[in-house]
Amino acid sequence: MKRIGFLACAETLPGGKDRRGDAFEHDLQVEALRPALASQGLNLVEIDWRAPIEEFDGCALVLLGTAWDYQDHQAEFLARLEELEARGIIICNPPDVVRWNSDKRYLAQLAEAGVSTVPTLWHDDAGCEEILAAMKHFDTDRVVVKRQVGAGGLDQHSFTRAALPERSWRMGKPCMIQPFLPAIVEEGEFSFIFVDGEFSHGVSKHAAEGEYRIQSLFGGTERTFTPSPGDLIRAQGVVNALPFSNPLYARIDMVRVPSGELAVMEAELIEPFLYPEQGPGWGESMVKALAARLQRG
Repeated sequence: MKRIGFLACAETLPGGKDRRGDAFEHDLQVEALRPALASQGLNLVEIDWRAPIEEFDGCALVLLGTAWDYQDHQAEFLARLEELEARGIIICNPPDVVRWNSDKRYLAQLAEAGVSTVPTLWHDDAGCEEILAAMKHFDTDRVVVKRQVGAGGLDQHSFTRAALPERSWRMGKPCMIQPFLPAIVEEGEFSFIFVDGEFSHGVSKHAAEGEYRIQSLFGGTERTFTPSPGDLIRAQGVVNALPFSNPLYARIDMVRVPSGELAVMEAELIEPFLYPEQGPGWGESMVKALAARLQRG
């Protein structure tokens, strides 16, 4: 059987001593993909992205899976993907997509292409002064600060005028500041999952009581979401605006802004969780698109 690599990290691979609290999402994706791949004569192999290069021998294609520590090792991760590609292995999504998508400044490029995005200020670093300036700029009493190269809601901060950071506080890395959008806790965040450019399924994600981050690590929960035709058109428009022809998979995360329209929070093209429980046909769709790539070589 041809081998298909599922790229992971030490904290998500089964059997590790210190598995992440959301590593069950790794298991759900593998469980959805493995039987669908086996039906096509393909064997799914879970591999740490830092494993010796010889462990990838025999892999025809590698899915980026749950390499959920790449944001702290961006250059090393990209170098590994390029090394695999140089050995003739198909990478999904490819290194050029990862390079573009790993820095969230891509949102500015999407905005220039006419996509509605969450308003954002970009900084090489930020402290209390920048937080106050952002509140004035957005005319809001609450903002969210995120890493430009980040994932999973980690290292995020939310500040209000009544609870500002200490004067000595610094983000310490390139970051982005956005207005806090009440719809995140009132309505939730919406994810539109696409496979080979086609809509697969929708998910609405909801924060736990007293929290605003919707990831499972922070107690977030998910529900099946059937988008309205208008909302789906907006999500499809984001995919159409990507500077790449149909990536194997894309997760478009959106939130409703005060105007009532959906705006992009993130276009996840690297290693997003794709919510197989809410999309029971997702595994088969992925394998069909993946098999077509193998056939094209």
